[in-house]
Amino acid sequence: MQTFANDIEACLQVLHAGGIIVYPTDTIWGIGCDATNAVAVERIIELKQRPANKSFVVLVSGEREVMQHIAAVDLAVFDYLETIQSPTTVIYDNAIGLAENVLTVNGSVAMRICSDEFCKILIKRFRKPIVSTSANISNYAAPKIFSEIDTRIIEGVDYVVKYRQDETIVGSPSTIIKWNNGTPEKLR
Repeated sequence: MQTFANDIEACLQVLHAGGIIVYPTDTIWGIGCDATNAVAVERIIELKQRPANKSFVVLVSGEREVMQHIAAVDLAVFDYLETIQSPTTVIYDNAIGLAENVLTVNGSVAMRICSDEFCKILIKRFRKPIVSTSANISNYAAPKIFSEIDTRIIEGVDYVVKYRQDETIVGSPSTIIKWNNGTPEKLR
C-alpha cells in the first residue's frame, strides 16, 4: 500500500505543477493532467501527436463535480448511471470551467465518474477533474496492460504511476453515451 500512497503524492505534485502523468484508470492506462490547465493539455496533444481538434475524456470522482462543470445537468443521467455495471463516459453539453482544448468545438465534454479507487482518491485530493486519454501515440493501438505502453509515452511524461504496473488483467475502453433528453444514445 506504500506504493499507492507514494504514487498519489507524486501525482499531486506533478498535477499541481502543470505536469502530465501516466496512470491506471477504471478502464485502461491513461495519460492525464489538470483538465483546467490548457498548457498541460497541449503537452498531451503534442506527446500523443494527436489532432488538436479531438476532444478528451475528463474524469471526476462524483456527481458534484459533474454539476460543477456542466451548465445544466439532467439529473436523470445519474439515476441511469447507477444501473450500469461497466465504466460509462457521458457526453455533456455546455461544459464550464475546463480548458477549452479538452472540449469539442460545440462546447460539449466527455466526462466519466471514475470508480477506480486510485483515480477517485487522486481526483478528490487534487480537487479538480483530470484528463484521461489512452496512453498511446495517436493511430496506434491503446495499451491493454502497462507493459504495452510505448517508451515515447513513458519518457514524455513527468511521472509514471508504479501502482498496478504488474497487473495482467486486460483493460478496455469505456462505453460512451450521449444523453439526449432523458435517453442514452450509445456512441461506443
